[in-house]
Amino acid sequence: MSDALDIALRLIAVFVVFLVLPLVIGQTEHKVMAHMQGRLGPMYAGGFHGWAQLVADGVKFAQKEDIVPAGADRRIFQLAPAVALLPYLLVLVAIPIGPHNAVGQALDAGIFFVLAVMGVGVLGSLMAGWASANKFSLLGALRTAAQLLAYELPMLLAAASVAMAAGTLSLPGIVAAFHWWWVPWQIVGGVVFFTAGLAELQRPPFDMPVADSEIIFGAYTEYTGLRFALFLLAEYAGIVVLCALTSVLFLGGWHGPFGADGLGWLWTLLKTALLAFGVIWLRVTYPRLREDQLQKLAWTGLIPLALAQIALTGVVKVVISS
Repeated sequence: MSDALDIALRLIAVFVVFLVLPLVIGQTEHKVMAHMQGRLGPMYAGGFHGWAQLVADGVKFAQKEDIVPAGADRRIFQLAPAVALLPYLLVLVAIPIGPHNAVGQALDAGIFFVLAVMGVGVLGSLMAGWASANKFSLLGALRTAAQLLAYELPMLLAAASVAMAAGTLSLPGIVAAFHWWWVPWQIVGGVVFFTAGLAELQRPPFDMPVADSEIIFGAYTEYTGLRFALFLLAEYAGIVVLCALTSVLFLGGWHGPFGADGLGWLWTLLKTALLAFGVIWLRVTYPRLREDQLQKLAWTGLIPLALAQIALTGVVKVVISS
């Protein structure tokens, strides 16, 4: 009975994180963008500092009419938002937030699990684009798939470098093996991993599949109301997962200057929050890439850097072992 209770408590904790942190990221994005770009609208709802903006957005989406195009594949159209969102819930189960088994479920091949499940989310976009009976939606979905193919490889190679350094595929094992002197020679892999993750999430400046100036809103053009809100929630959940993974793999996770045992979870959350702020900062700072620039960056920039990182890791491992 105690084992069942422990599993239930872990799942409840993961579910609470899944429900809360993406909303916090969404609210933070409203405020950061309002300050950086002088957007006054998000600062008014509810009075002080626009505290009710997130509530206002939720009410707005709930009130919108739920429209399904006449020519759409109704079942696939309705199922797509859930397929886009749920993989991030599964990934959170395997991400450690602190020492002493502070993880939903420790997996021996956790790094492969999280990367494989994150790639499933693209099926939601493909389903949405195909089922919408809209050529612009289909084009956006195909761009999403092409972007995933281009950026999945450097992301996997960068993660493999850390796994080589730690000598394990387990995420808690990688964090436990972390040393601060890893940061200088793994930083390139960290940048590659983070950049590729942003591209997979279609976050600016890699948001070509949803470029409003070309294809309206990509695979999600025909979506309204709460189904559209679920796609937005999937984006913010993806930010949480990407930033948490980057902090765990490349920034030491729960390791901090002091109190790693007692405050390990706090260090993980602080690193995740700092990276999430960087994601928002990038959105308001850089213009989006063209489609050809986006593909060129992956194949001629990130992949060679990731391969060089793996080679460097191999050399360092040989030197250390000798």
